[in-house]
Amino acid sequence: MTQNWGMTIPFYDRSLSRSQELIAELPGLGYTDAWSAEVNGADGFTPLALATQWAPGIRLGSAIVPVSTRGPGLLAMSAATLADLAPGRFVLGIGASSPAIVERWNAGEFTKPYARTRDTLRFLKKALAGEKVSEAYETFEIKGFKLERAPKIPPKIVLAALRPRMLRLAAEEADGAITNWLSPEDVRRVRAEIGPDTELIARLFVCVSEDTDKVREMARWMLAGYLTVPVYAAFHDWLGRGEVLRPMHEAWAAGDRQAALKAIPDDVVDALIVHGDAATCRARIQQYVDNGLDTPVLAPIPGGEIPIEQAVRDLAPKE
Repeated sequence: MTQNWGMTIPFYDRSLSRSQELIAELPGLGYTDAWSAEVNGADGFTPLALATQWAPGIRLGSAIVPVSTRGPGLLAMSAATLADLAPGRFVLGIGASSPAIVERWNAGEFTKPYARTRDTLRFLKKALAGEKVSEAYETFEIKGFKLERAPKIPPKIVLAALRPRMLRLAAEEADGAITNWLSPEDVRRVRAEIGPDTELIARLFVCVSEDTDKVREMARWMLAGYLTVPVYAAFHDWLGRGEVLRPMHEAWAAGDRQAALKAIPDDVVDALIVHGDAATCRARIQQYVDNGLDTPVLAPIPGGEIPIEQAVRDLAPKE
């Protein structure tokens, strides 16, 4: 189907401590990648450190760790540690994140997100190459930072990018772009911004279930929670969904959560959530790949007729 086939770790239905056996299965199932996330569950680095031992040989990536919840030096140290544990197989995914995560949950400052991401990228490229960094960037200043032990193989760095400016930064200065909450048709729009040679990675939320009504009911809660975040609202405006999502935004802003959920059209849910039986889901994922997605990172979500571990097995790439 594609050279890369990723899975999100740990899994939605279990803690990291209960994930070892299933993570260890991934290489044998045909998965080439395991990508962490970082919101309010597991942090972005610990699952990958364990996966270097539990599933040796597969590529490991963070999708994503925010650039404003850690200092630049700490980010460099964490990345260097993973690069040492998985030389040539670790990809550092960073991004601006959101005001809720940065400010409300981590007491940070969500200011100049584009510039902060750009500055962090430029710092990390130097630091992970073993350079001593003393430089005043637009959003922070570094004075004399040098990794005690730089990785022999510096990790690739990819950026979370939703709109043209960040997508172009990912193409011009990073090693790839990570995007999220898009349809197969949207991939063409994103690909046009980064050109043919930049790796494009996307997390795809998948529910293996033929109970369409149940999936849509569950998915609307996820969509409302994400698409009302300003960066995702702007992303979908750019993708052309501004008017169709306007009733949801108005109801959400008025505090009427139920009306907001009902205002999300079925075709939007079906465009952004992969669902159906396993074969249907794999075919839908293939549409993303056919339209220019290099690395699908599957995120099986609960609610289907089969448990998550079976979904992980059933969604594995087929010969």
